[in-house]
Amino acid sequence: MIDKQMKDEQMEVDIDIAEKPSKLIHDVSELRVFQLAYRVSLEIHAASLGFPKIEQYDMGSQMRRASKSICANLAEGFERQKASAADFRRFVVMALGSCGEMKLWLRYAKDLEYIEPKKAKEWFDVYADAARMLHKLRAKIM
Repeated sequence: MIDKQMKDEQMEVDIDIAEKPSKLIHDVSELRVFQLAYRVSLEIHAASLGFPKIEQYDMGSQMRRASKSICANLAEGFERQKASAADFRRFVVMALGSCGEMKLWLRYAKDLEYIEPKKAKEWFDVYADAARMLHKLRAKIM
């Protein structure tokens, strides 16, 4: 389950990087949006392994890849920013796309009764929060 305290802290942070916006970030894992996406991707991974066998290789696989691609895109873009801020921005946009994809997969998983509606809503809200943070991060990249 997503740590409620961590989620509450994220709501208080305007830029999603650190408690002090002036603090330099040395690793992508210091980004709050990365931390949130990473935690939920672990939950999605575990839950999708409980899907019916056919869905573990179809929908479950798609959900595992989409949820992990948010962190992967942030990590790749973060490293590329040293050469090009535009590259980082492009990877943040791709992470936004993966948030949207996950919201759709969650709708399917809920409607097919592979996950409980309450859990689907919790994860949907997490991806909505992540998308909000990514939009702010994208706007801050010069």
